Amino acid sequence: MVGVLEKPEMRHALLLTMLSVMLLLMGCPKRDAVKEAPPAATEEGGATTPGLETNGVGQGTATGAGAAGEQAGINVRIIYFDFDNADIRPEYRDTIAAHARRLSGTTQRLRLEGHTDERGSREYNIGLGERRAQAVRRALMLLGVSDPQIATVSYGEERPAVQGSDEEAWAKNRRVEIVYIQ
Repeated sequence: MVGVLEKPEMRHALLLTMLSVMLLLMGCPKRDAVKEAPPAATEEGGATTPGLETNGVGQGTATGAGAAGEQAGINVRIIYFDFDNADIRPEYRDTIAAHARRLSGTTQRLRLEGHTDERGSREYNIGLGERRAQAVRRALMLLGVSDPQIATVSYGEERPAVQGSDEEAWAKNRRVEIVYIQ
């Protein structure tokens, strides 16, 4: 190897290769994905309200500031994801922060249940559901929630929230559900 590095053209090739790799690692921007609007919370035939999510009881909660906003963030227990993606959408950061504040300094535990729509193989969807649950887990841990407080499970496509094979149904099935277990 020493003999190779003594040749200037080989040194230049090696430096150029190393520089190229560094630029690739540092300079590749994330591709811009078209973000879908989050699924709106609706009752059957009901009106939709932006920023409103259902908590599984048919009651919606709007996000806001202050104590009311804190409570609203905790009441939102579903984090929706884009197709074939495990990145947390910006509109759910406050919700995750509210859950982290609730858990901080307590022994309360929760389970993050990852879900996908029906597209893709069973194995792929189990993995994608796990990546989604782990993304929410990492976000909670970065905000101070301890590791033993969080359990994750992936159901993949096995437990759809909505039956159907259209974009509206798929959008509501791509989710992580936050379930308190204590």
